[in-house]
Amino acid sequence: MPKVGMEPVRRKALVDAALRVIGDHGSLTVTMSEIARQAGVSPALAHHYFGSKEQLLIETIRSLLKQLRDDAVTALKAVDTPRAKISAVIRVSFQADQFAPATIAAWLAFYAEAQRSEETRRFLVIYARRLRSNLVANLKALCPGDAAERIAEGAAAMIDGLYIRQSLRSAPVSIEASISLTEDYIHSQLAALAKGQIQ
Repeated sequence: MPKVGMEPVRRKALVDAALRVIGDHGSLTVTMSEIARQAGVSPALAHHYFGSKEQLLIETIRSLLKQLRDDAVTALKAVDTPRAKISAVIRVSFQADQFAPATIAAWLAFYAEAQRSEETRRFLVIYARRLRSNLVANLKALCPGDAAERIAEGAAAMIDGLYIRQSLRSAPVSIEASISLTEDYIHSQLAALAKGQIQ
């Protein structure tokens, strides 16, 4: 019988364990037993808290997105100008815990699962919309709406692409290099707009 008051602690331990196990495997073909063992609990207790592996995996991606959202809110509140807010969004996207090998492997596994799971796809669409919205909202203060949306799409594609590049491990890109590449893209696009080189 689970101890009273332990549910939030155990649930978080299982979510964290799921992230590590998925990262180690590089896919979602993990078992509840493997996750439970990593969390230091019995498979029966894992099933008690989540009901099924699928529900635990959904809670894991929800947790990743919540952490990313919370970090973005904090970072955006810490700066004042639209350009600084864009930089804050970029930096949050590449912060150490999100850019850790196990976390990247988990993100890629969830993207693969989204081809089969409508619920997983829904969570990833939320992530993509949130990233784009944060970029567009601040870019619109710096350039016309159409240009803001185009630059935001390019920056979001760079962020996602750098995650994929990082997952190769044979040619990893550091956090600072990833931030610099994305910042350079934003800077060059805004500079070209200012010079009237692009519409």
